[in-house]
Amino acid sequence: MESILNKAISSAQNAQVAFCKFITANDVGATGAHQAGFHIHKNAWPLFFDSEGEKGSNKDIYITIKWQNDFETQSRFIYYGTGTRNEYRLTRFGRNFPYLHDENIGDLLVIVKVSNDYYNAFVLQSDEDIDQFVTALNISSSDINGIIPKQFQQNIEDLLLNCFHNFISQLTVDFPPTADLAARARLCYNTVWGINPGHIRTDPDKQLLNWLEAEFQLFKTLENVRYSDIIKIPFSSVEEFITTANTFLNRRKSRAGKSLEHHLSEVFSIFHLKFNTQVITEDKKKPDFLFPGSDDYSNSRFDTNKLAVLASKTTCKDRWRQVLNEADRIKTKHLFTLQQGISTHQLEEMYKYNVCLVVPKSYLSSFPKEFRHRILTLESFIKHILTLQS
Repeated sequence: MESILNKAISSAQNAQVAFCKFITANDVGATGAHQAGFHIHKNAWPLFFDSEGEKGSNKDIYITIKWQNDFETQSRFIYYGTGTRNEYRLTRFGRNFPYLHDENIGDLLVIVKVSNDYYNAFVLQSDEDIDQFVTALNISSSDINGIIPKQFQQNIEDLLLNCFHNFISQLTVDFPPTADLAARARLCYNTVWGINPGHIRTDPDKQLLNWLEAEFQLFKTLENVRYSDIIKIPFSSVEEFITTANTFLNRRKSRAGKSLEHHLSEVFSIFHLKFNTQVITEDKKKPDFLFPGSDDYSNSRFDTNKLAVLASKTTCKDRWRQVLNEADRIKTKHLFTLQQGISTHQLEEMYKYNVCLVVPKSYLSSFPKEFRHRILTLESFIKHILTLQS
């Protein structure tokens, strides 16, 4: 039987329009808001409508959705435009609908258009499934919460694209190390948009996301260049096809797994923070970032209160527990993630075990209100480290 993950991937790949988003506290009603159902980003209106909703009036459509390749709901997609409201929501799922509960916060919702009134929907719950879906669809973190791009977007600024191609044309290897790819993406982005260290220090959260997006687009450009000839030639066997496909997917995973760490390192360097990466601590553990560094950590006389550790994980719904045994001298473990939305129950458990989340500033609204004051942005985490190192 085909797995839900594989069904979600194949459906999204073959669909004319597909959408994905992390389920948030607002969706499940954990924020105390009265709105019902999944909030759908304004840029995703083509998933259901022929035209955007217009402020001043409501409009809706009734559709059938098949969930997890299993059961159907008669649901409603509505644009609220009257009064002060200006939002899209997917509502009406019937009693005992299983995916609008607190424990679903942080799951990935995938909606695929089959016809004008029929849709497939999938809820991916584990970090592994979410990572595999994102990798298979070759989408970036900024594409999560919108229409899934069908192909490389040709409307990227010409100067940025030219910078990418100039870099690719000078490569002496098929794919450079992930650190080189990240560095070139930053260089191209900063050059084209006139970004200097002052901009980074003013808004590190925003610039980090911009760098991640630029690197993702550079990698897609490189893939198109390297693989265009390969995919035009028929494969001699199924085994050859699978081997080639796995090579593509493994390279994507390798890049995505290190990308966040590389860009965070650059941000920390711009702020002149003292830190080491991948330092070996107890039981051969390797924290992603150790502040101020390995020498101070291994020095028993160094003030423990001035030590800090940070893990970087693109998703952490399940993986946050991996940081608990890193750097035993440090009680509070900081965890930077691009995950949008985590359930109240999981957040309570994280903080019970002294795991403090750090997320991009623009992602804070996806978390339950009662926890937002305890979650750090990248900017506030940097200020915390600067205080420790002053």
